[in-house]
Amino acid sequence: MKTQTILFASRPQGVPTAEQFRFETRDVPEPTAGQVLLKTLFVSVDPYMRGRMSAAKSYVAPFEVGQPIAGGVVAEVVASQSEQLPVGSVVVGNLPWQEYNVADAKTVNPVPADKAPASYFLGLLGMPGLTAYFGLLDICQPKAGETVVVSGAAGAVGLIVGQLAKIQGCRVVGTAGSDEKVAHLKALGFDEAINYKTTPDIAQALAEAAPNGVDCYFDNVGGAITDAVYDLLNKHARIALCGQISTYNATEAPVGPRPEGKLLKTSTKLQGFIVSDYLSRWPEGVQQLTQWYTEGKLKSEETVTEGFDQIPTAFLGLFKGENTGKAVVKVA
Repeated sequence: MKTQTILFASRPQGVPTAEQFRFETRDVPEPTAGQVLLKTLFVSVDPYMRGRMSAAKSYVAPFEVGQPIAGGVVAEVVASQSEQLPVGSVVVGNLPWQEYNVADAKTVNPVPADKAPASYFLGLLGMPGLTAYFGLLDICQPKAGETVVVSGAAGAVGLIVGQLAKIQGCRVVGTAGSDEKVAHLKALGFDEAINYKTTPDIAQALAEAAPNGVDCYFDNVGGAITDAVYDLLNKHARIALCGQISTYNATEAPVGPRPEGKLLKTSTKLQGFIVSDYLSRWPEGVQQLTQWYTEGKLKSEETVTEGFDQIPTAFLGLFKGENTGKAVVKVA
């Protein structure tokens, strides 16, 4: 059997381009004892992958040039040498970008198809949902009546953060990059949403949207939005530092205001985190997110691109703001 695979061709300087990806046809081995042959159904594209394109030391090993790119994949078992995963099972795991993969059964997890669409286990009920769950509820610990600001609020994580904050009884303000996204955030229950691309004074707009100051800030973006939020922090505010997508493609270290004085004066807690820090608690997170989803308290939003050959295009679209909610590629 043959499979198409996508290799990491070269390390980008600045914004990644199509040149970073190379398609290749490879042989697929037969599964041996304890292994399964997987047919890819959905592929996740995520902003953190930009960091793996750099050789710099980080919390996860960089992609190797000339080797397949790997990430979140939902797949169907089409041949099995494992009693735990019979043919027809649907699983999720970290797998190479290939149409078919052979994997050890213990390295992937079954998807409970009766709970939600399979692709949701790459988004709302997967890594982005868990990122939102632990970052907001464990680090920020929002209380009813407090004001929560979410940057990148129309992205895979931000959409869920805002909804979780509403479940906690908070006033929620989100920033996004288009009027369509702003309208979508308000439809999901955000109290205020700001188009940072067309707002002439983002600091003034945030101050008007959060007249009582900011108690919790979920930072997906960094940059000017974060600088403006720091001026609005209340005493004992909490900040979950999740992402800095505004700087991911920078070729020089960004220079900006130094926030330490503002954090000190407000006794603010600022904590960076990676969702894998909470690996032992993932079952708890999945269970609670699934419960809220089935109760209708959480809604998922996906931007679905079709076709294996469109995976690089979908990934590059993340840095142009082309997705609302989770960006996934439907392969089969």
